[in-house]
Amino acid sequence: MGLFSLEHSRAAYRADFLAYGAAVLLLATYLGVDGHAGQRLAMLGWVAAGTAGWTLIEYALHRFVLHGLDPFRRWHAEHHARPSALICTPTLYSAALLFGLVYLPARLLLGPWCGGALTLGVLAGYLAYTVTHHATHHWRGESRWLLQRKRWHALHHRPGAHPGHYGVTTGFWDRAFGSAQTARERTGTRGE
Repeated sequence: MGLFSLEHSRAAYRADFLAYGAAVLLLATYLGVDGHAGQRLAMLGWVAAGTAGWTLIEYALHRFVLHGLDPFRRWHAEHHARPSALICTPTLYSAALLFGLVYLPARLLLGPWCGGALTLGVLAGYLAYTVTHHATHHWRGESRWLLQRKRWHALHHRPGAHPGHYGVTTGFWDRAFGSAQTARERTGTRGE
């Protein structure tokens, strides 16, 4: 289990949560303290846009990359075969992708403050995704939110199930793009 391994040691797996939690906290503090005072409202809007945008990125990555493109499909199949294993994208990979594909273009297009705010929203969304995905596989609890997310994600992992339920933090995009199964489809009954 090296630095670039998909299956992580407990320490490396936890470090991902700590690294992204710290990145969100530091970037939020930096933007809040040093951010251009005249752009505070705009920055809040870009944080919200980044967080909402993350949900679409999450859906698209899961549906079209992790379930569609090799070698990612093979790697993700390991997670489906062993859902409680500590398998995730290495932190250095995800950080490099977020920096290169989110922060740099956002900074070039929106400037340092609004570009940083958009990046903060995407980072917060990614952190929410990692925590939610971990919770669906490893937490025991009876909260309504957790039970709802566990049921949703279990439909995605169910052997032989119709492909769908790709969203982890939200089912919005599955419903919008028709990849959420109806109750009839799950039970195999036909409507009249």
